[in-house]
Amino acid sequence: MNRKDGFSQAILDWYDRNARELPWRRLGGAHPEPYHVWLSEIMLQQTTVVTVKPYFNHFISRWPQVSDLAAAELDEVLTAWAGLGYYARARNLHKCAVAVCHNYGGSFPADEAELLSLPGIGDYTAAAVSSIAFGKRAVVVDGNIERVVSRVYRIADALPQAKPVIKAHADVLTPSDRAGDYAQALMDIGSGVCTPRNPKCELCPVASFCDGFSAGDAETFPQKAPKKKKPTRKAHIFWIENGRGEVLVRRREESGLLGGMMEFPSTAWQEQAPVPDEVEALLTQIGVEGTSKPPVTTELVRHTFTHFHLELTPHVVKAGEAGGSGSNDAFWLAPDAFSTIALPTLMKKVVQSVFKGQGSLDL
Repeated sequence: MNRKDGFSQAILDWYDRNARELPWRRLGGAHPEPYHVWLSEIMLQQTTVVTVKPYFNHFISRWPQVSDLAAAELDEVLTAWAGLGYYARARNLHKCAVAVCHNYGGSFPADEAELLSLPGIGDYTAAAVSSIAFGKRAVVVDGNIERVVSRVYRIADALPQAKPVIKAHADVLTPSDRAGDYAQALMDIGSGVCTPRNPKCELCPVASFCDGFSAGDAETFPQKAPKKKKPTRKAHIFWIENGRGEVLVRRREESGLLGGMMEFPSTAWQEQAPVPDEVEALLTQIGVEGTSKPPVTTELVRHTFTHFHLELTPHVVKAGEAGGSGSNDAFWLAPDAFSTIALPTLMKKVVQSVFKGQGSLDL
């Protein structure tokens, strides 16, 4: 069956009737603001639409133009991003806004190759911005589109090895006109019709083109390689409180997980449980004077990253009146001011663990 003839038109006809109303979209054929498309696509990586909406609206309200975002302090952006996860995205978001203003006069380029030269923009985002914001023909393939295409063609190769094959088939199906609407339509279909479990094939506008539907095994695609078991890393983390009730926080290194975000001091995250010498070394390293030996701990804090699980054992430690601090990246902050810093979800879990049974903080 020649799927190219009729496939994209059926998709676009469905979209004209069923498109989701989203704050970064413009329906009725109008191209949306490139800044809005780029911002939403960065936020939507590894994150759901429901979660992204309030963040997107907050960013647009606070920084209406890309030039406003470029002029903001990185700490402001990281604080506004807190809770979305994958914090390298926020750092690159700020770098990209600066680059757009410096290199392109505050206007995003329409060309995929130029978009790819910007920080934090990969193949998918470049194609999405080029097609959705500028109407260029580009092959957009996100997780939803991967699922639709793999089922249409019953692609037997397992992900991630199947990605080039899926993209090649997606290229054949992508129309020259309304490529942005077509991509958004496939995303909507993947989100609400061609779902990972129990796909609603009876509602799909292209079921007649789908080999998976014909074979009755659409739900088994895309094929995925067996998942590796995630290791569990452990560490001790310290809620160090001075005589004024302030808590010691410090900034993580720019590179790596939670880069540039704020944290409570902790031992290294490793698969072997920390030993007492490591705990004492940490307290010496951060240079807090007058600390007591860590008392009874609060409840264990668990968090899952992409490649490992993490278990943190929080300790509440009392310091002297002034506290002292031997690190340029560490400072004292009252708990009711935590909302003013870039505190990631993991650290908010630590706060809740410490305050369990003592009331809660509005973070």
